[in-house]
Amino acid sequence: MTKKILLIEGDGIGPEVVGQAKKIIEFFNQNTDKKFETENALLGGIAYDQVGTPFPQETVNLAKQSDAVLLGAVGGVKWESLPYKDRPERGLLGIRKDLELFANLRPAKVFNALADASTLKREVVEGLDIMIVRELTGDLYFGEPRSVTTLADGSRQGINTMTYNSKEVERIARVSFDLARLRGKKLCSIDKANVIETTEMWREVVTEIGQKEYADVALSHMYVDNASMQLVRNPKQFDVMLTGNMFGDILSDTASMLTGSLGMLPSASLGAKQQNGKQFALYEPIHGSAPDIAGKDIANPIATILSLAMMFRYSFEYSREADAIENAVEKVLEQNIRTNDIAIASSQRVSCTQMGEAILTELKKSL
Repeated sequence: MTKKILLIEGDGIGPEVVGQAKKIIEFFNQNTDKKFETENALLGGIAYDQVGTPFPQETVNLAKQSDAVLLGAVGGVKWESLPYKDRPERGLLGIRKDLELFANLRPAKVFNALADASTLKREVVEGLDIMIVRELTGDLYFGEPRSVTTLADGSRQGINTMTYNSKEVERIARVSFDLARLRGKKLCSIDKANVIETTEMWREVVTEIGQKEYADVALSHMYVDNASMQLVRNPKQFDVMLTGNMFGDILSDTASMLTGSLGMLPSASLGAKQQNGKQFALYEPIHGSAPDIAGKDIANPIATILSLAMMFRYSFEYSREADAIENAVEKVLEQNIRTNDIAIASSQRVSCTQMGEAILTELKKSL
């Protein structure tokens, strides 16, 4: 059966990194029984420039007709002066909300060849393999009321609302527990229950789900400030980490730097499975649009290529093919082939295109 993939290149380095992932899709089309149909759509700053909105309805329609979406990046300094509603990031938040992509999976895995690329000691990060599960459609990013107003005394007041209901917590908790069952059967839920009532409720719901449905998974809780410290102090104590939207945004970026570069880490954003079996899903590297290096062919495409591997694994259940992509990346790194962001003095430095070609060459050897 042919799978439909919607490609959203986006802004900055997005077209460059998605271009390398597209080569891998084409390889599978031409050389295996796995077939894909791709289509392109606009989102973010480029969408605003071309059609006057960062979130075109046509893109939403195409996403809902596809089996999965692969996104490059959105944003850039050229759009920062736009009204809030027109900024590129509104497109990303909009598609997440419209597709109800509530579960964000962000792995932080250290390839052995890159253990020395981390700013932490090798013994601290070598063998690291964490999965951070971030709730993606609630919290401060979407809570109401939200505003910036001018008070009677002339001062300005900003308001954002952290809000979750128990059903939202239950569904993200089950995603996390299910992943923990497939991994090390260990889950740490991150909150700030000592001072924030929303996360006090979060902890209570997660605890209840764990006791009633997942007695085989070891559940622990940690305050977010301590979790941030522990990620740097002893990251290998974690396996699956569950947290809300705001805390997850921060902690996943912290975890990414344990691996040496934002350019290394993929992510998956998943919706609920519908009655017909369809599940909306968007895959993207966690790095930004990096406008300072856009168009120079020096971006690292590995996070986008690994996002494609996650798509194969979670949306298509093509585990063999996902493994092949990940193994190809690992073999290239073992050859000390590096883009600038992960290079060391002895590395063979390559461009974005050359890194994509090197990974494709290794992939061809395995399939």
